[in-house]
Amino acid sequence: MSNKKFFCHESSYVDENVEVGTDTKIWHFSHILNNTVIGKNCSIGQNVVIGPNVKVGDGCKIQNNISLYDGVIIEDDVFLGPSCVFTNVINPRAFIERKDEFKSTIVKKGASIGANATIVCGVTIGNYSIVGAGSVVTKDVEPYSVVVGNPAKHYSMTSKDGDILDNNLICKKTGKTFILKDNQVIEK
Repeated sequence: MSNKKFFCHESSYVDENVEVGTDTKIWHFSHILNNTVIGKNCSIGQNVVIGPNVKVGDGCKIQNNISLYDGVIIEDDVFLGPSCVFTNVINPRAFIERKDEFKSTIVKKGASIGANATIVCGVTIGNYSIVGAGSVVTKDVEPYSVVVGNPAKHYSMTSKDGDILDNNLICKKTGKTFILKDNQVIEK
């Protein structure tokens, strides 16, 4: 299905009561469920399930094999690597319904989550932070922070562009110097 506003591959489904922004592309075998809002200029990869009741901001890239469940909020310009995992209940049981216990997970503007990372529900992933591939996030990630491992621990800081900074907030790639001001990493 495609229309003037967005593209949806013929193998995918978009339920009723869904908003999809202009120039968003929904690729093969994906399903967007009720009461979901997806912003403009997003790319939704293969085999992605979003919803119900999920909000995705503008300019997001959601790679293949990801499910975003009720309680997940994705802000603008977020990158979600292939097969990263989000949960929404701390102690699930197949034989107990816990829909009233969903915990909200927020991925803030410009954050990136690496392939196969697991995000345990109830956390906030800070602005422009990076979660390393395969990491397991069990607590909040500070803005501009890089976390890696299981459980994920602070590794370094990052610039808005995603460059890794050393302990003196100097970019290893460009040599630029940064400072931490008002919870933001800005160029000096």
